[in-house]
Amino acid sequence: MKWFSSRTARKAFAVCAPICLAATVASACTAVDESTSIDGGAPGPAPTASISGKDIGELVEKLAEAPEGSMSGYSREEFPHWDTNKPEHGFGDEFAQYSRCTSREVMMLRDAVGTVTLDPKTCDLKVGKDGGWRDAYGFLDSKTGKLKEYKFMTDPAKVDAEHIVALAEAWRSGANKLDEDTRRRIANDAINLEASDPSANRSKGDQDAANYLPPGNFRCVYLERYITVKVKYGLTVDPAEHGALRTAVADCVSRGEFR
Repeated sequence: MKWFSSRTARKAFAVCAPICLAATVASACTAVDESTSIDGGAPGPAPTASISGKDIGELVEKLAEAPEGSMSGYSREEFPHWDTNKPEHGFGDEFAQYSRCTSREVMMLRDAVGTVTLDPKTCDLKVGKDGGWRDAYGFLDSKTGKLKEYKFMTDPAKVDAEHIVALAEAWRSGANKLDEDTRRRIANDAINLEASDPSANRSKGDQDAANYLPPGNFRCVYLERYITVKVKYGLTVDPAEHGALRTAVADCVSRGEFR
């Protein structure tokens, strides 16, 4: 499956440009103040699902159902991250030159819009005057219950690296019984990582799909990737979670969100 084709064109320059052009690119980029973060209103192009409605339905039925486990023994250190970019993490050949960089840094390049570059030697991110990160999760206003404006972020330090299947949720779903190398892969898997607005990420916390789904335009792609990660690593779902996933997937299928 090709997961991130919608961003490939936007990143073609950053990925393919020879290293010798780094100085030219850097001089063309405008420095961004660390506090810069604005609400940009429109969400930009909606992420698109990569599989059919039939296939996502079959994937849901592959999920193994079991009661949710405890948090006993959990810590984030049980999921080693950030690892350097390795082929096993699934970012693809177009990001192979960034083997010195971490999965978080490569995710930041992959998910950026506009002019954002990553130096393959130093792993420094440079943000141009039109570059940044457009949150697609969405965040509900606590007073009105309505979707707030989608945030556009220009400071990489103020963008969250969201684990779609939260690490604590993975632990409760069977990762506590997996070896450390497998947990490392869960924490660094390209499918399980997405740049997001910190407010949106905090609103999710470590909740599973029975208690949280993105309210914005990322919901159906989020479902596809959440389910894929759970199946890929043999992580279980509890009955409420399984039911919520079936209902949400059916809604996405009915709206033609899966090809």
